[in-house]
Amino acid sequence: MTRPAMILAAGFGTRMGALTRDRPKPLIHVGGRPLIDHAIAAAGPAAPVVVNGHYRAAQLEADLKTRHPGVLFSHETPEILESGGAIKQALPVLGADPILTLNADAVWRGPNPHHVLADRWAAQEMEALLLLVPRQQAIGRDGGGDFDMDDTGRLVLNKGPDTWVYTGAQILNTARIARSSDRVFSLRDVWRDMTEAGTLFGCVYPGAWGDVGHPGGIQAAEDMLRDV
Repeated sequence: MTRPAMILAAGFGTRMGALTRDRPKPLIHVGGRPLIDHAIAAAGPAAPVVVNGHYRAAQLEADLKTRHPGVLFSHETPEILESGGAIKQALPVLGADPILTLNADAVWRGPNPHHVLADRWAAQEMEALLLLVPRQQAIGRDGGGDFDMDDTGRLVLNKGPDTWVYTGAQILNTARIARSSDRVFSLRDVWRDMTEAGTLFGCVYPGAWGDVGHPGGIQAAEDMLRDV
């Protein structure tokens, strides 16, 4: 099934230091191509695909128009909207059906993450299905995990040292986002409400995943991509 996708790419990239002095983080190269290319590939058969931007937004938008003319751009101005607000702004394009979301600062080796999520998505009981990896397999990750997961796959937020790590990929029912009266808000706020309703679920990615949120993550991710 083809579904819309939102690639969250509007962060400032401050942890990248000098690497983002003259470009937004999604245009940093990993494994010979920009991070945004890895995210677009991970979206697989999604359509339409929307990418948001704030820091050096014109540079990212121009790159997309040149190399990925079918991808749409959502400019966040004058303020950055955070993850929930970013999706809300793009809903007129994304529509009301469940969407795929991806973070733009990750790389994948293995099955397409969109396909993995789609195979496990159960709209009748889930409001969101998040793709996870064990903390010890989260390549390039700084800090602990993000969630506890029970035997049914239901999640609760937990930033402990050995909890499951969110890869930045999920299938998401956007109804709660559409109902929000806020302009700027995080997906974590939405996930907390889903946790209380018992509708936040996770599944495990069977391949390798690299977090490229800091300079050290680049080399770790490139090593991962070469390890075949």
